[in-house]
Amino acid sequence: MKNLKVALLQLMPEDTLNGNLQKGLSYCRKAKAMGADIALFPEMWSVGYNIPENIDKLKASAVPINSSFVNSFGKLSKELDMAIGITFLEKYDPLPRNTFCLFDRFGNNILTYAKVHTCDFEDECRLTAGDDFYVADLGTSQGNVKIGAMICYDREFPESARILMLKGAEIILVPNACPMEINRISQLRSRAYENMVGIATVNYPKGKPDCNGHSSAFDGIAYRPSDFGSRDTLIIEAGEREGIYIADFPIDEIREYRSHEIHGNSYRHPQKYKLLISEEIQEPFIRNDYRK
Repeated sequence: MKNLKVALLQLMPEDTLNGNLQKGLSYCRKAKAMGADIALFPEMWSVGYNIPENIDKLKASAVPINSSFVNSFGKLSKELDMAIGITFLEKYDPLPRNTFCLFDRFGNNILTYAKVHTCDFEDECRLTAGDDFYVADLGTSQGNVKIGAMICYDREFPESARILMLKGAEIILVPNACPMEINRISQLRSRAYENMVGIATVNYPKGKPDCNGHSSAFDGIAYRPSDFGSRDTLIIEAGEREGIYIADFPIDEIREYRSHEIHGNSYRHPQKYKLLISEEIQEPFIRNDYRK
């Protein structure tokens, strides 16, 4: 498999569910025309990352996973022969979830994932957190590639990408809704480097409150035989404007690199990491709003 093109849909949301549906479908068609294998939306596209304080309003704005909104992207993926990663506020009991679904080019939902590390210090305290990370085999016209997903704040925990790598992920898709500044972008560069995976992140553009664009992608290849020393793994970093940005991952090269380099799971000592699964939290990290 020579490459995988991911269209980062850095889009400004509309004011209604139907508005986001129609705009989303339109931009998926544009992504296909640009040669994309996957079209990826920013976090919680169905509501433009809007989490009402009122619980009744919050629940009313959520949609089921089998809703016409979600299913419309599944139908379009089959029509376009292109995978689509759609994000939405999912109707769920007892509270909605921040959810991502990946439809393959045949219209099959091959991966459903809910954000694990909800921002409980802010509005996401009113959402149900996901309980695991998942990897799926995505079939493309060139062959299969293993795809994982994590959402926004998940990126700030090394364990998220690490688990996805251990489950076989070659590319990690990251829907996002926050200011992408140097430290957050550096986190993504680190996740790609230490796991030898490709990472594609899509954010809302400037103009959406608390967002600034700068969608990005990293291929995780820190060293090439033809290069002197290390290289920047950055494939693309968007500016602040709305648009479609194509991240072209060299899959064969990533696989060759992973087959002999020293990161990922090559030299880990998991038997020495027992403290990592301890649930004990001590000062200065105790927070009253923490939820298990």
